[in-house]
Parts: sequence; structure tokens; C-alpha cells
Amino acid sequence: MRLVLLTLAAVVAYPLSASDPKSAANFTLESKWALHDQKAKAVVVAFLAAECPMSNGYIPALAAVHAKYAEKGVTLVGVFPDPDTTAEQVAKYAKEYKVPFPLLRDPTHAAVKTLGAKTTPEVVVLDDRHAVRYRGRIDDGYVARMKPKAAVGRHDLTVALDEVLAGKAVTLAEAKAFGCPIAPLDDKAKTAAVTFHKDVVPILQAHCQSCHRPDQVAPFSLTTYKQAAKWADLCLEEIEAKRMPPWKPAANVHLSGERTLPAEAKKTLAAWVEQGKPEGDAKDAPPPAKFADGWTLGTPDLILEAPADTVVNATGRDLFRVQVFPTNLPEDKYIVAMEVKPGNPRVVHHTLQLIDTSGRARKMQDDAAKGAQPEFDGGPGYKVNMGWGFLPDRTGLLGGWAPGMLPKKLPDGVGQRLPKGADIAVQTHYHRTGKVEKDRTRIGLYFADKPVGEKFMSLPVTGLFGVIPAGAKNFKVDSSWEAMGDITLYRLTPHMHLIGKDIELLATLPGEKEKSLIRIPEWDYNWQEQYELKEPMKLPKGTVLRVRATYDNSADNPHNPNSPPALVRIGEQTTNEMCFVFLGVSSGARNARLLLPAGKQR
Repeated sequence: MRLVLLTLAAVVAYPLSASDPKSAANFTLESKWALHDQKAKAVVVAFLAAECPMSNGYIPALAAVHAKYAEKGVTLVGVFPDPDTTAEQVAKYAKEYKVPFPLLRDPTHAAVKTLGAKTTPEVVVLDDRHAVRYRGRIDDGYVARMKPKAAVGRHDLTVALDEVLAGKAVTLAEAKAFGCPIAPLDDKAKTAAVTFHKDVVPILQAHCQSCHRPDQVAPFSLTTYKQAAKWADLCLEEIEAKRMPPWKPAANVHLSGERTLPAEAKKTLAAWVEQGKPEGDAKDAPPPAKFADGWTLGTPDLILEAPADTVVNATGRDLFRVQVFPTNLPEDKYIVAMEVKPGNPRVVHHTLQLIDTSGRARKMQDDAAKGAQPEFDGGPGYKVNMGWGFLPDRTGLLGGWAPGMLPKKLPDGVGQRLPKGADIAVQTHYHRTGKVEKDRTRIGLYFADKPVGEKFMSLPVTGLFGVIPAGAKNFKVDSSWEAMGDITLYRLTPHMHLIGKDIELLATLPGEKEKSLIRIPEWDYNWQEQYELKEPMKLPKGTVLRVRATYDNSADNPHNPNSPPALVRIGEQTTNEMCFVFLGVSSGARNARLLLPAGKQR
């Protein structure tokens, strides 16, 4: 025991240098695995965290490295540096993620300090003399935390291993890893002006716990002191970068449901972290927050549920899958509200709904079922790259759902027609988590119980273009449309694809100045939402709606799916582009084209 303590006391992280071949100091994990006991041509230490989605997402890649290099004399071990991770949790994790290599805990940070790890996932490659030869990311698949590139260009871990095994110098000895920071061991202050129970809990309840609680979409919970203290530095970093709470539009007086953190709340969290994250007295905490478990607006008039689970495999690009729900209604109905309840919030990113009277979605689902292969993503429905796999009647667009969105009923007398016998086709965007997941999302529809005089519909304001030239860094789209009748606006849904950069919708009402209705300054294809107005907005006949957008089709855009950049055309596929802001509107007009190009003869 004395020898172990002396060894740990001598542990220091050293800068990585090609001219410094000295062995890393020995360390022991769980009294059964010591670095210097490893008689291998190379050792890979992978730092992991069960609550970090990027770490979990890389488990299959690490398993593939283990399978390929074990026979070449390479030892790979996974290390959990979180002191709160228990042996039982590690065993469960290994089983759930089917991890083929050893997993060990590092509660004293012996490996962390020795190898200089700062992030999960992060890998360190040591040679047969236990000298560090590479440290950093597994590959270059991300440009920032949770910001994947369209394609991986360099597999840094395998390149380093090949070079070490060949006796060569490692070309790239260090590469920044993106993921979740490894929190330092507990060093909380005893007393301070700002404490967790008195000052931090109310902020978390109001702005974070709707997603950051057990079995919800967020990767970790923020309901206890230990959880908040563990993730505080990461949370503060995300808040400062304005990535959390997630809200893409620029500040706007028209939109409701804005997920932002007040300036005073930011200062409080920053002060708490600076003071050492003191816990304070639990008696100062408010009662636990309560969240609705049932349907927000009461029991829906029609609940749509698939007959079986959707299976989302562990690896690959995000999955877009369409599921078709027959309504079997004997008569027309008018929808006044809709609620989406994911069966597995960890994997459901967002959904888009469509009323389909053509039968095309149902036929595609039937065809997919005939050729289903169990080893791939499966369950009811069919896979798509974009949309629903066909060009839909846009009057049937039902809007979308994303985490945090709450259903809102349309005013009396307004509703969207649901024809008898129609299908509801739901496109769901699924995340991969590194293990096989299952989901059975339900859709709740609420019908009008009063006569409907104004028809609700989805009206596209289109940004017109033909092609985006290869290499164009700031390709501009600017199109204006004039309202041919009075309409009332309730919600907005901007839509672009991978190389979209920014998008804005502006309106000029008759006799008024142009105003911005919504602006997304940093477009993110993986975070598309439907945005509700605080109050319905009247847009009289003659209103001009203008959509402006910018695209980056250059090699500098990490989200560009083409390398080198290629000419991009307008189209339905993900690698094509689009430019729309879909408006949720109502109008008393019948069979009238409500928007026409502004300033042109009609």
C-alpha cells in the first residue's frame, strides 16, 4: 500500500513530445490493472463517461479498434474517471453497450493525472516502453462538442497505432478531443455567499430540468447537488457559448417559448463555480419541481401509436425514419392541437408530421416491410434522407415537434382539416447513442368541438434559386412574396439543409416598415424547430413576405457533404438544398393561391 501511495504521489502529466521517449509513471486501477504490467506492442487508454453522449457514441468505434488490433499485440482499456461511477454501473454499461475490452474505474484520477487527460472521450496511445506517443481525439468526426462533420476525414487513433506498430514517428502526436470535460476531484468550498440549495436550484428548475432530469432527452440530470457540481463547468461553458439553453433564433419580440437564461442567473452560476460550488444547507432549497407526466392538454381525441417498436442501431449517421399512422376516421375532423410524446426521449431529436391522403407513405411503408432486414434499423416505417420520400401536398403539413415544445390550441373557429380515412405520416429524426435503442412515439390529436370558419394550413415562403456554385462561401438568396388575401399567422418553421448558414423572414405590412419575424443567425440542420408567436399576427392583403438566406458551399464549411465542394442543386435529398420558411396560417379564403411573387403581373 505504501508503494502504491508513493507511486500516485509521483504522478504528473507531462507535455507530449516526439523527442521525449521516457515511460509514463506507473499507475494502478482497481488494484488489478497496472500500466507497467502491460506487455504489449502498444497500449490504448480510452477515457470514457457514461453520461457523455459523445463518449457513448464512440464505443462501437473503439470496439472495432479492439477487434482489429488485439491480434497485432495492442491492449485497449476503457477508463471511467468519474468518482461517482460504481462497479455495478460499469458492469451494466459493458453489457448494454456490448463492450469487448476491459472497463476500469479511476476514482482517484491516477490515470487522468499521469496521462494528462482532460476530456471524454479521449485516447492515449503508449508504445511498448509505455511512452506516450499520441493523445487526443479518436477521429476528426467533430468540429466542436456535439457538432459532427458530414464525413470523417482522418482516423487519428488508427493512424497513430499503425505508425507505432511500424516503428515510425507519429505524424500527429496530439489532437484536441471534443466531448465532456473531466471534472476535477471534489474541492468544494465550505461556505460562500452563493450556494447550490439556495441560489442554484431555482435556476436549474426554471431553465434546465425540463430536459435535464432522468429519462429525458438531455444526456445527464441536474436534479441533485452531485450532478450539478459534476457538470457545472461544462454547463457554464455551454451557457457562455449560447448553446444552452437551446434556442436558435435571434432575440425577437414576436416569438413565445424563448429558452434563454437571464443575465442575473448567468452571474449566479458563474459566481457559484468560482466560489468552488458550495452545497449550502438543504433546508434552503425550494420543493422539487413537478413536471406533467400525462398529456398536457388532457386526454387527446385520437391517440396514434405504432404496433411495434422502432429499432435504432448503435452506429451510423443520424436516422430519419417515417412511420405511417392510419386514422381510420369515418368523417372529416378539424385538428386544433397536437402533442408528440416520444417513447425514448434519449434518441428522439425532433419530428415532422404530414396529413397524407395520397396513400404514398403507406405504400412505401408496406414495401419497406417486405424487404426488412433485422440486423439494420427496423420497426414500422421506412428510412428517408429527407422529408417523407416523396413531394407531399404542402397543405397537409401538420408542423413539427422538438424537446421543450408544448402543445397550443388554435383559437375557436380555426382548425386544420383532417379528411376521413387519411394517414398521419411522421418523420422522426433519431440520434445514435452507441448502443441499440428502441422507441415507440405516440401522437395525440385534439379535434375542434365548435364550427370551424377559418382553415389552418402550412404556407411556404420560398427562397428561389437554382444552383449553389462549388466553392461559394456566401451564396445569397433573397425572394419576396405578396399576400393575395388576408391571413393570420400563428407559427414559423425555417428550413434549410446541410450547407445553410443563416435564414431570416421579414414582413412589410401595407403602410408599415419592414420588420423581422424570425432570424436564425447560425443555422443548424440538426436543430430544426417550429416557433410559435406570442399572439396571432394579422397579415392583410398586400403584405410582402421576404425570405433571405446565406449558404456556405466552400471547403471551409465542416458540414459540407462534398469534399471537394460540388455544385449543389435545389432538391429533396439531404445533399441538395432548400430554402423555406413554412408559415402556420389561417384564412377564410377558399381554393385561392395566397402568395405570389411580389411585384410581378398576376
